[in-house]
Amino acid sequence: MTETRPHRDTSPPGTDSEERPTLLAFLNYLREAVITKAQGLADQQARTPGVPSGTSLLGLVKHLAAAERHWFVRAFEGADIAPVELGMELTDEDCAEELIAAYREAVARSNAIVEACDDLSRPCARAAGTAGAVRSLRWVLVHMIEETARHAGHADILREQADGAVGR
Repeated sequence: MTETRPHRDTSPPGTDSEERPTLLAFLNYLREAVITKAQGLADQQARTPGVPSGTSLLGLVKHLAAAERHWFVRAFEGADIAPVELGMELTDEDCAEELIAAYREAVARSNAIVEACDDLSRPCARAAGTAGAVRSLRWVLVHMIEETARHAGHADILREQADGAVGR
């Protein structure tokens, strides 16, 4: 099923209280923007690359779910999980419903990790990223806002190419 009507734009969060709730509110706002862009399309439309590099809406969702696990679970929390594959390549078994559910599960775990930490300056349990530096939870939150925002912009364009839908 293809949804051709524009999505209603939503405003950024109005919160401007303490640091943790403000950062999480903006990150959650961007996460939902990506999910909204990936919903309402036939799986084939959501899997179809919109650019020569092969990026698709479902590929973005898969990548962002992996980034959540990489930064919050593996790097910050230090969970004993294998290194996370951050690619956007889809398998034949990947479908919108399951990828979006996996993203929501990753987001819920990430949010629980953030809520359980009493100090955003606390360093990650293990080094991560290309520089191999140990970062703080504050850095991880800001990085994930940047990462998710960048891909939310990509999702805006891919969705408009798929069915003309614009807005968040």
